[in-house]
Amino acid sequence: MLAIWTENLGKEFVRQKKAAGLLGSMRSLYQQSTERIVAVKGLDLEVASGESVAFIGPNGAGKSTTIKMLTGILHPSYGKAQVLGLTPWQNRQRLAFQIGTVFGQKSQLWYHLPPADSFFLLSRIYELDDNSFNKHQAELVERFELEEFFHVPVRKLSLGQRMRAELAAALLHEPQVLFLDEPTIGLDVVARQNMRSLIKEINALGITVFLTSHDTGDIENLCRRVIMIDNGAIVIDQSINSLKRNHLAAKIIRVRLEEEVDSLPCIAGAQVLKHKGAGLKISLDTTKLSIDELYMRLRELAPIADITIGDPPLEDIIANIYRHDLTDTQERRDQANELEQEMAQV
Repeated sequence: MLAIWTENLGKEFVRQKKAAGLLGSMRSLYQQSTERIVAVKGLDLEVASGESVAFIGPNGAGKSTTIKMLTGILHPSYGKAQVLGLTPWQNRQRLAFQIGTVFGQKSQLWYHLPPADSFFLLSRIYELDDNSFNKHQAELVERFELEEFFHVPVRKLSLGQRMRAELAAALLHEPQVLFLDEPTIGLDVVARQNMRSLIKEINALGITVFLTSHDTGDIENLCRRVIMIDNGAIVIDQSINSLKRNHLAAKIIRVRLEEEVDSLPCIAGAQVLKHKGAGLKISLDTTKLSIDELYMRLRELAPIADITIGDPPLEDIIANIYRHDLTDTQERRDQANELEQEMAQV
């Protein structure tokens, strides 16, 4: 069963052009000039029930607009979509009872109330009966370790505590799909690891996770599949392992020689990242120089005591794709990003 499905889904906005300078502003009072912004175009998505998917892309690529359509906040300009068999913008109220959302920079908890009061209000919004609510709330409080601050106003909580409460609140009505937008943003290392562990537990229960994040640690630890969007269209849809394999021209080589070397010859395709005594860390472009060739060149310097070969971090791979493989212009991204900021209050 598909949890999320779209066919040729698109969203366009029409807005008035901003005239530059005083004269331009005066002219705009009499002459209305508009421009069409394409935020999402021809999106075809299939996300299976229980899957954990990273939906990523540069700023202004159309991620937020897509999520707003999938949750029923925005109507598309064209195309079709279903989430759990429902058309989001036509069945928004019914869908709200089956999905949960967590936004790292927006809260669903009442700022001056403790989480306990927010949970009670949410139970009324989602029409939960008292027995089910009390039982499920107790389970969430225990699993997410909310006891010590459950009755403390949200304004007094640390960011890590608040985000745990946010995630628990999103699960209060037992949704089948969870939309996460930057759930670990601003968290310290320990809080981030705790949040990731909780999300893994949720996904293991069969809940579909649709994640957007700029933190590659979230992507690599929580998702098996990456959907990359740019200029409103999907440019990559593959597993994490395939992403690494298909876009990996570089290798990280760590070498320990049996003798210290003072200087290294220039080797085309090999960049020395670190050199200390007999230890070397080298970035190798395998399209220009093979690992065997590098090994032979290093043996000419001194006998090799140890060598390890690894992949660069996922962060570097994605950054390289953004730099070289995506075709959008900075002007288009700036326009789309500005538009999404304008629509943030929708």
